This record gives sequence, structure tokens and C-alpha cells, in this order.
Amino acid sequence: MKKTIGIATDSHSSIAPDVARDLGVRVLPMPFTIDGTCYYEDVTLSREDFFAHQAAGKEIGTSQPAPADVLALWEEMLTEYESILYLPISSGLSGACQTALLLSEDEPYAGRVFVVDNGRVATPLHRSILDALELIDKGLSAGEIKAALEAAKEDMVIYIAVETLEYLKKGGRVSPTVAAVGTLLNIKPILHVTTGKLEAFKKARGMVKARETMLEAIRSDLAIRFQDAHARGEVSLMAAGSGTPEQTAAWIAQIEAAFPGMPVLYDDLSLGVSCHTGQGALGVGLSCKPRV
Repeated sequence: MKKTIGIATDSHSSIAPDVARDLGVRVLPMPFTIDGTCYYEDVTLSREDFFAHQAAGKEIGTSQPAPADVLALWEEMLTEYESILYLPISSGLSGACQTALLLSEDEPYAGRVFVVDNGRVATPLHRSILDALELIDKGLSAGEIKAALEAAKEDMVIYIAVETLEYLKKGGRVSPTVAAVGTLLNIKPILHVTTGKLEAFKKARGMVKARETMLEAIRSDLAIRFQDAHARGEVSLMAAGSGTPEQTAAWIAQIEAAFPGMPVLYDDLSLGVSCHTGQGALGVGLSCKPRV
């Protein structure tokens, strides 16, 4: 007998392969090109190799997964599950979500594959998958879970500070002049991510000040924007990064000290996000549980 609902996502969810196996979640590797050669995250390209290529100044780009790869994943899962929840990277950051939505409208996927577009990427997407698993345990249908996750799309925020402006400059998010001045003055931009859109938030002189600024923003969000949900115990604390193990450990410890009693869900930033942030980025955020 088939299981009721299966969950699939892509590697922009930042879910490590071993974690995905433990959760019973399928992760579609996202393709990259490095100097024209195609690689796949966590399959033919390690994090160490990615950052080495990036530091060497190689031309790195991301692309959508081939529709055939998406369909192959769905078809394999439909032999095991009655229906599928597919949670790809936000449509605000990639066309992959819209492509999946169009594919899901055709037979034999219509009514069986439910593509969720709730504006998430990286750890917030990971958090959404954990929420979906909890809703499956509560007996909700795939369609009901999709609706609940999408209704809660605005109930999330993440702040990211980057070590260098070089890759934001390459992506056209800052001008070469701003990047040069920022580097000279040790300016660390803090980015604000909501519903899949990456926008400027504040600037800080040095990474120490940037970390403090992000934590203060989280305190403000807990006290004002998410006050009611926080009082109900429905807010999750998240962290992400592309730093060294030592930087990561220090950042998690700083977050835990700032918010005692709140567990921290941490992920390494996906390579797709790291294309824009570079190595050494640090992030912290909040996500509210979907209400049903």
C-alpha cells in the first residue's frame, strides 16, 4: 500500500543529504556552471571546491533543474506515495518554481503533485518542510498543507551579513564604486530576506557590529512584528552561514546567548545563495508556524 504524502524539495533548501535521509525527504540537486562546466550541488560539487573556484575568480552561474529531472523525481515518488508536496526555491528568486507549477498542472501530476510557493529559500525553506511534516502527522491533506504554508508566507524574516561586497557587485546588486568604498571602509552590508526577495537592510562597520545589528533586529521583530506568535510559542529561531566551522560555532553560540531557551535551526547556506554572498556570510531569522 502506498504512503499518503511524500515531500520533495531542491538543494536550495540547504538540507544536508544525511538530514534529508533522516527526515524521509527527497532533495533535487540544483545545477551550477563553473567556467561553462555543469556541476550539481552535493553530487559532483563539494562546498570546499565551490568556494575554491569562487575565490579563484571563476565564472559561476546557477540555473534551473531540467524539467525532465523534476518529472523523473515526481514519477519515482508517485510509485511510493499517493501525493507529493514539492517545495522548491521561491518564485521570487528563480523561475524553477513557476516551471514546476506549470508541470504539475498536466496529467498524470494534476491533483497529485502540489507545488508550494511560499517565498522561502535556505533555512526558512527547511523550516517549512519541518512544518509540513508536522501537518502530515496531524492528518491534513496535501492540498490543505500547501494552502497553510502559502498563507504563512509573510510570517518569516531573515537577515544576512556578508563578508565581502565582491559577489553582490558581480550580481549587479551594488555598483563597483560602492563595492570599492565599502571594502576600503570595512563596510558589511546586511541583507533582508522576506518572501524570497533579497533586499538591502542596513550597513555596519565590521562583522562584529553587523552581527550585533542583526540580533537587535531579531529582538525587535520578536517584540513587535511577531509578538503574538512568540507569546504562543509558535516562532522558530533560524541561523545560516557560509563561514568556517569556527565562525559558524561562534555565531550559533552568540545567537543562543542572545535568545536563551529558543532552539536554533542552523544550515550551511546553499551554494545558490552563496553565489551572491560569498564565503563568510552569516544569517539569522525567524519563522512562524502555519496556522490551521
